[in-house]
Amino acid sequence: MPISEEQLKIWSHQGAITTAKATADSVKNALSNYEFLPDGIKFEVYLQGSYKNDTNIRGDSDVDIIAQLNPIFYSNLSKNEKEYLGIKSASYHWNDFRVDVLNTLKQYYGSANIKEGNKSLKIKANNGRLPADVVVCAEYRKYNSLNLYDYISGMIFWSQNENREIINYPKIHYENGKQKHQNTANWYKPIVRMFKNIRSYLVEQGEIEEQLAPSYFLECLLYNLPNDKFGVNYQETFYDIVNWLNNASLDNSICQNEQLDLFGLTPEQWLKDDAESFIQALIDFWNQ
Repeated sequence: MPISEEQLKIWSHQGAITTAKATADSVKNALSNYEFLPDGIKFEVYLQGSYKNDTNIRGDSDVDIIAQLNPIFYSNLSKNEKEYLGIKSASYHWNDFRVDVLNTLKQYYGSANIKEGNKSLKIKANNGRLPADVVVCAEYRKYNSLNLYDYISGMIFWSQNENREIINYPKIHYENGKQKHQNTANWYKPIVRMFKNIRSYLVEQGEIEEQLAPSYFLECLLYNLPNDKFGVNYQETFYDIVNWLNNASLDNSICQNEQLDLFGLTPEQWLKDDAESFIQALIDFWNQ
């Protein structure tokens, strides 16, 4: 028997957002209260992830926050190309910024409330503040040509365990999701939340493993859907989306930032077999 319209509508609801904003503001205040940067060097603090994209659901806890170093940047240019464009090396780098941010957060919140993770600095929850993952990064510019202003702006940082370069485009992800939401008559984000809640339910019921369908990959998968698959009502939208996913070729799927293929073998990509297993779990769930 299909899932009821009322249940699907409940699963489309957004989780609390007030405490997420307060958490981000707290981190921004923490860093702004300390003058640790050399003259001319600035930074920005902003939300990313489900709280930023309005796709958070009840039960989401950790707030993803970016602390981005500006105007120093990294790029895909070779040494010779940088010289051609007149780009000079900086004396203050990402690793210097990370150390300074870490020390500043420890001074503000207390060392016992800060933990170094592989990709982020983790702040414990306290006094109404949610736990936060602070990703310390610098701007990344993906140049399309040898034109100083012809680039796509993202962010870059390095993991601590493997010293692996990680590049992402959270601002583009946000803008593309915002446009998708408008193009689907404001159905896109509620439907993302609906599928995220269904994923959580399937995990709780032991139908799938939690790591099978991470939230970010699930959101990116739905971004690839034609706009006309969203709308009318929740039951019809669920049916149309799952039917489309089951019959369409997923080979050319992209991440919501449109800068990376969704499926691949890097840690920033999803395994296609896992996506297909998740789609089958959705079919089984509908048919139960």
